[in-house]
Amino acid sequence: MAIETSSHELSPQESPQLQRILLLISYDGTDYSGFARQDGGIVTVAGTLEAAIRDIDPLASHITCSSRTDAGVHARGQPISFTTTRPLTSRGWVLALAQRVPASIGIMRASKVRINFDPRKDPQWKRYRYRVFPSQVEDPFLSRVTWRVGNNLNLSLMRAEAASLLGEHDFQAFRSIHCYRTETTRRIDKVEVMPSPFDDRAIDIVVQGNRFMYNMVRIIAGTLVDVARQRREPGACARAILSGNRGDLGMTAPPRGLTLEHVELRNWGNQPWPQPPPSPAESP
Repeated sequence: MAIETSSHELSPQESPQLQRILLLISYDGTDYSGFARQDGGIVTVAGTLEAAIRDIDPLASHITCSSRTDAGVHARGQPISFTTTRPLTSRGWVLALAQRVPASIGIMRASKVRINFDPRKDPQWKRYRYRVFPSQVEDPFLSRVTWRVGNNLNLSLMRAEAASLLGEHDFQAFRSIHCYRTETTRRIDKVEVMPSPFDDRAIDIVVQGNRFMYNMVRIIAGTLVDVARQRREPGACARAILSGNRGDLGMTAPPRGLTLEHVELRNWGNQPWPQPPPSPAESP
């Protein structure tokens, strides 16, 4: 199948028209040092994507994204955007980029958006899924995307603990010491603890809210697990909301179990290919 990377060459008389492309991407973050571009030859998702984009259009802008995931964290629905004067269709961008990125990155969808669109400001809410594997032994089919703990976990305790997170609170305690946000009030709309729909030996912690701070979901997951294996007394999350003290919470869960599952945008763009906007109800 021909890839639309050179179907239209601009003549000297033509003025290139700047346009903004919205991509929906997914990736296995295991082998990347996070999403954000870094100097010094460090391999990141953004750096890998930008190299592919600039192989098509050397004058394309840097990409912007809705969430900058940490090293080892995955994504199933990460919106990113960039500007270009390359006159490709949405289909052309998907197929051309798919040939230029490694198998660990998927180009799921492309569309055209207004030139001032910013995926950092557009999201209405985000959903993360943290997957825990309670097992004495490793499973190679789960090891890259789960946190294996060698304890049985009490789901009732985890669900009771999670209930105290719902609503709008000051989540000052639920962030890394490297987070420098001055405004720490966030709204959490949903926290579910359930057997994983993809492997019922695993447990999924699904957290949905309007905004999240650095390591916030991993701290929530680590605390729920620590309560479930009796390393923290029940009520840790409620105490931390009141005290603002990180020491009232459990460990920060490792990055490999975390996936950015869905970002709900107000505008998914025009001329999409190959599919309509993803449904918020879609399973990971």
